[in-house]
Amino acid sequence: MDIAALITWVVTALGGFYLLGTWIQRGGIRQQQSRASRLPAPVVFGHFALAAIGLVVWIIYVVADNNVLAWTAFGLLLPVALLGFVMLARWIPVYRNRATAETAPATATAQTAEVAVPAERHFPLPVVLAHGLLAVATLVLVLLTALGIGGS
Repeated sequence: MDIAALITWVVTALGGFYLLGTWIQRGGIRQQQSRASRLPAPVVFGHFALAAIGLVVWIIYVVADNNVLAWTAFGLLLPVALLGFVMLARWIPVYRNRATAETAPATATAQTAEVAVPAERHFPLPVVLAHGLLAVATLVLVLLTALGIGGS
């Protein structure tokens, strides 16, 4: 089960890297001052950093088979999940407003429109859904492994 958790964690991370790259490329960091982005940079980078640290701890656990490391990785996943839910809750209105914004007449210049468009509006729905579902699966697999269910 520990290898299954590792695989789901890595695939989840790949989706997260794609979303992070999209957010940065579309101006998410620059939009912090204008508040155009609804995702605060500390939340985005905190989510990323804790998930990456947890993944490293999990890899060490898989190699060392030390139960303390499994629980440490699980403990790191809890705030990662909380930050993920915060970002999801802040992203949903942006996603819902996408249809309205696409039908609105283009009265602003391209530069003004680019600044007004939240960077996270460019997140593809399938990637967001897959990232979230795989994250839940990872959390469950890590917990089951830490509890000793399913062998290691």
